Amino acid sequence: MIQNFISMNGFGLFVWSSFIVTFLSCACLYLKTYKTLKKSEREYAKEIQELPIERRKIILENSKIASQVLSSYNKVI
Repeated sequence: MIQNFISMNGFGLFVWSSFIVTFLSCACLYLKTYKTLKKSEREYAKEIQELPIERRKIILENSKIASQVLSSYNKVI
C-alpha cells in the first residue's frame, strides 16, 4: 500500500522530485527574503539612531513601524 503510494504507478520519481525542487526553491526564497529584511531593518535602525534625540522621539511617536524596528533591533543587540 505505502509502496504503491510512493511509486505512484511509475511516476513517483517525477512527482517526488518536483516536490523536493519546489520545497527547496521556496525555502531558498524565504531565507533570502528574511536576510534582506533583517539587513534593511538594521540599516533603518542605524539611520534612526544617528538622528538627534528630539527628531528621533517625534519619529517614534508618529511611526508604528519605526518603534517596532527599533524594539526588535534592540533585542538583537
